[in-house]
Amino acid sequence: MIDQGYPVAYADGYDDGCHSGNKAGGSLFDQFKKDVAKFDADKQYAQGWSDGFKQCESEQEAIQRQVRLNLEQQKLDEQKKHNAWEEKKAMEREALKGVDTSGLKSLSQS
Repeated sequence: MIDQGYPVAYADGYDDGCHSGNKAGGSLFDQFKKDVAKFDADKQYAQGWSDGFKQCESEQEAIQRQVRLNLEQQKLDEQKKHNAWEEKKAMEREALKGVDTSGLKSLSQS
């Protein structure tokens, strides 16, 4: 951020806020990070921290939502496959209903 012209205090605050926002958004890999004395004394740090927190929390929540959606889609796909298999088996049983298959037993004993 410094290379992009942001003040050092803002960039430091943004970085700390981003780690904190990621943690608040559900990240297992970030920790809450805030220099409270600096936040209270330096408006640039405070603004950077707030901006970083909001941005990164939103991004992390979006990632978490996408993961949950993907898991739900996977469960749905598995349930559809299972239902199709159950339906096929039911149709096979229905097709053989009333058919004398006792003569077929000798085929499996050979």
